[in-house]
Amino acid sequence: LLYTIKFEIRMDPHIHQDGILEDVPSSCPGPLTKDAGMLDGCSGCPNKNICLSGVLKSDSSPEDVRTQLRYIKNKILVLSGKGGVGKSTVTAQIARNLASLNFSVGVLDVDICGPSLARIMGVNGQTVHKSSLGWSPVYTFDDIAVMSIDFLLSSEEDAVIWRGAKKNGMIKEFLCSVNWGKLDYLIIDTPPGTSDEHLAIVSLFKQSRVNGAVLVTTPQEVSLSDVRKEINFCRKLKIPIIGIVENMSSYTCPNCNEKSDIFPGTSGGAKALASAENIKFICSLPLDPVIGRNGDNGISELGSNSHNGKTVIECEKMTNDIIEFCKDCT
Repeated sequence: LLYTIKFEIRMDPHIHQDGILEDVPSSCPGPLTKDAGMLDGCSGCPNKNICLSGVLKSDSSPEDVRTQLRYIKNKILVLSGKGGVGKSTVTAQIARNLASLNFSVGVLDVDICGPSLARIMGVNGQTVHKSSLGWSPVYTFDDIAVMSIDFLLSSEEDAVIWRGAKKNGMIKEFLCSVNWGKLDYLIIDTPPGTSDEHLAIVSLFKQSRVNGAVLVTTPQEVSLSDVRKEINFCRKLKIPIIGIVENMSSYTCPNCNEKSDIFPGTSGGAKALASAENIKFICSLPLDPVIGRNGDNGISELGSNSHNGKTVIECEKMTNDIIEFCKDCT
C-alpha cells in the first residue's frame, strides 16, 4: 500500500494541510496535540508512528544537538553527489569494521525518502521505543546502534512523500531525541546530492563538531561530475573532507580471475579526481557480488568468505584512514 503523509504545522493543532490528513480516522485528535498517536482511534492509522515520534512538534536548535550528542566522540558524514553508488553499503562497511575493532558505533540513516540501512544492517522490520531518555535505537547482532525512519513506518513498502520542512523536522528528531549513549563513532548516511537534508544537518551541527565527510563515487565521469559538486558543497560549508572512496571500481571473475572494469573511468576515475582536488584517495572497492547479496540479507561483509580478498583489504584501509583522520581532529 502507498500512503501519502501530509502535515502542515499551524497555530491550530487540529488543522491538517489542505484540510485533510490522508487515510486518517474520524477520531484523529490532530498531529500536534499531546494525544497524537496515543488514542484508541489512532490504532490502524498509517500515520500513528509519525505522530508518536513528535517530529511535527520539534523545535530543536544546534545547542540541543550539541547537548544530546555530547557523549559521541566522532561524527562522520557519508556523502555522494550521485545516487546508486553504494553509499549505504560503504556506511555499513565502515560501521562494521569499526565495531570489529571494539569501538562503540552508531549509524544514522537520514535518507528519509529512500532508507536502506535498516535492511543492510539486518534490523529491518524492527521498531523503536521511546522513554524518558528519548528514542532507543535498534541494535544489530554486533552491537551497532541503528536509527532510521524505516522503524517508524507501518510497512517497508510505505512511501514517505514529504516536502523539505517535514524531512528536516525528522532529522532534528533523530539528532536531538535519540538516546545514543556513549559512542566512539556516529556514522551518518545521507541522501545523494546537496539538498535540504544536507543543509539541515550542517545547520544543526553548528555547535557540535563534525569530524569530516567520506565521499563515495563510482569510476565513471557521470558520477565524478556530481562528486565535484559535493566537494564544492563541503568546502563552502567548511566540512572537512576525509577522502574519496571509489566503489564498484572493477570486477574479478571468480572462475578465471580476469579483471574487468564494469564502470570504466574515462577521465581517470576517483584517484585522478582526488589528485586534481588535493583530496586523499582512500581506497578502491571492487564490485563484489558477495557484498550485494549480504546487503540484501543483512549479513556482515566481514563475516563472509568473499572470493575477492581485495574487498576486505580495502575496507580495512578505509577504516584505518578514518581512525587516523579522527585522531588528528582531537
